[in-house]
Amino acid sequence: MMQAAPKKDRVNSSHQTFILSSDNYYGQEANKNFMSPTWCKKFMECEAEALAELRGDWIPDPDEDKTNLLVGNYLHSYFESAKAHEEFISNHSKEMISTRGKTKGQLKSDYKVADAMIDSLKNDKTFTQLYQGEKESIVTGVISGVKWMGKLDCLNLDRGYFIDLKTTQELSKRFWDSRRHRWVPFVLKYDYQLQMAVYRELVKQQYGIECEPYIVAVTKQSPPDKAVITIPHEYMEDALQRIDEQLPHFEDVIAGVQAPVPCGSCAYCREHKQLENIISVDDLLDS
Repeated sequence: MMQAAPKKDRVNSSHQTFILSSDNYYGQEANKNFMSPTWCKKFMECEAEALAELRGDWIPDPDEDKTNLLVGNYLHSYFESAKAHEEFISNHSKEMISTRGKTKGQLKSDYKVADAMIDSLKNDKTFTQLYQGEKESIVTGVISGVKWMGKLDCLNLDRGYFIDLKTTQELSKRFWDSRRHRWVPFVLKYDYQLQMAVYRELVKQQYGIECEPYIVAVTKQSPPDKAVITIPHEYMEDALQRIDEQLPHFEDVIAGVQAPVPCGSCAYCREHKQLENIISVDDLLDS
């Protein structure tokens, strides 16, 4: 059994010298000082994997295909600034440029699709009018007694809204949600309502303004589809309630006070699995 360690308070952390910035936002030191929507969702999915990754004891497969992530970042960097986009291309040209065959020296097909997605948005009058404000704005605050951080794609305080860019396969594609036991759209499948609820609360705490969140989604179809999506407030309130209920346990897990609960099916759990029980064929399907 894991021995209890003195619990660290991430509101009154001893790491007072750490200053969050755009340069260290995605680093492990930031993750150890702040909770974020990304890490909260990681712990909701599998506490064991999230804790091991946070501590640096386990690294996701380096050979895992990260194309979807890179395509999303490619699109984000374009709408952040020309400089950010050029830097992204320079840093990831090895992954993006074909090195053989007839397409040698050209963008790989996934990034040609990304260019089409970018064109679809930049040539849309409503999007260009809406996507105005501070780009990649960092916000911080305290939710359920824990320090949080967030990074907004576009924040417009004057008009009272913020925007998050999302890429997806199809706008109307449905996914089975085992928690709700029903089919849901991609926004709920990936718990984007939790992300938007956290961002809304952090903006309110930092600036004293309650902003409306919008998701601008663009698809990988040819030609791309797109939409500006709002999230009902009751969905965001439900997300904050889940955070309030689960976060104390996650913080105890991070502090070593409680052992993490494994999900049993993720890459980390499969890698560390030991055969213990004999199961029935009826147990093989997910609920």
